[in-house]
Amino acid sequence: MPSAKTNWSDLTVRIVSALVMAGLALLTNWLGGPAFALFWLLAAIAVLCEWLFLIRAGAKDWPTVIAASAFLILATAFAYEGQGISALFVIAGGAIVLGSVAIARPWPQPLLTAAALPYAACIVLPVTLLRLDEPHGMLAIFVLFAIVWGSDIMAYFTGRTLGGPKLWPSISPKKTWSGFIGGVVFGAVAAGLVAGSFVLVLLGGVLAAVSQGGDLLESALKRRFDAKDASHVIPGHGGVMDRLDGFLAAAFVALVIGLLRAGVHPASGFVAW
Repeated sequence: MPSAKTNWSDLTVRIVSALVMAGLALLTNWLGGPAFALFWLLAAIAVLCEWLFLIRAGAKDWPTVIAASAFLILATAFAYEGQGISALFVIAGGAIVLGSVAIARPWPQPLLTAAALPYAACIVLPVTLLRLDEPHGMLAIFVLFAIVWGSDIMAYFTGRTLGGPKLWPSISPKKTWSGFIGGVVFGAVAAGLVAGSFVLVLLGGVLAAVSQGGDLLESALKRRFDAKDASHVIPGHGGVMDRLDGFLAAAFVALVIGLLRAGVHPASGFVAW
């Protein structure tokens, strides 16, 4: 059994890594513009690599990674110019190309190979489109941070403190219902505090649950390929995909809500009630 010292050491590494990542995310959101888009594009490329390496048992086909990244870069450029539909077409076309290459080679898991690009795109495209929508873009991203970070932190500590029945033991043996509920409640409260809106409290609870669902989806993928982490690039946290699995799900749903309510002004549709 690990000693208490080892556990605290691991927690310290996790906290330091989390503070560095959070600091960069907050800074680039405040800066906006190219710095913001570049930050999330690099995160998306990292997730793309982790997904492709994971489903191919660590095999690194760099020409395919570079080609897939080119589609991601082009889609991000379109999104940065406010051309969301064009960005979607690029991602759809790239996914078809990836799947076709996987079938032609042949590779195992052609559908999951094709899915790598849309999944990674959910890291960068929703936040880019939300952030562009002034005057609410910065606030929309801060609200997302509050929901996902608040949910993650409280799900972790509530689950460890209260324990109880497992949420989905066949997929993620450590997650509990107490952690899930604690995460949803705190994500809702955090959204309301940042946005100053009761509606965002309710919406924050929904997105906190969506965030934890995104976490479970990635856990299912890792379990299918017998992997504990997507990679080891972030000390104490595993891979970039391990940290952003919930965020990408919440960001995607936030974008959809914003588009449904306000069309070409998704950030306003998300946070202005």
